[in-house]
Amino acid sequence: MTASTVYWISTALLSLLYLSSATLYLLKSAWVRTQLAALGYPGYLVPLLVALKVLAVAAVLSRINTPLSDLAYAGMFFHLLLAAIAHAGAGKPKDALPAVIGLILLVASFATQNVAREMPSPHGDVQAWTRAVSH
Repeated sequence: MTASTVYWISTALLSLLYLSSATLYLLKSAWVRTQLAALGYPGYLVPLLVALKVLAVAAVLSRINTPLSDLAYAGMFFHLLLAAIAHAGAGKPKDALPAVIGLILLVASFATQNVAREMPSPHGDVQAWTRAVSH
């Protein structure tokens, strides 16, 4: 499979994960607030998370600004990492599975973005990272 195909498949699946999550947050707001409270987070985060999830997907897919796209990737990385840690820390490691899958998709998308997109990211050159580490 080519790197461009890996990019588009991983990015599409990551976007689908984020948009379906935002939709769930909108449609089942009371349930989501209860779940967040069980993890120790306030319910007022729900509308903020919905907006940020949608905006992150828009920034990555549209790529009208490469630094904004990179910032969206960083925000998604920390969101997914902290979500996985929160679920594992609450003794619900199975509930961390979507976040772990999201992290895998995010790494695949970020690592292959420069092959598939016209505007390259200065941070997305994974081959340069591996050269720097080996020297």
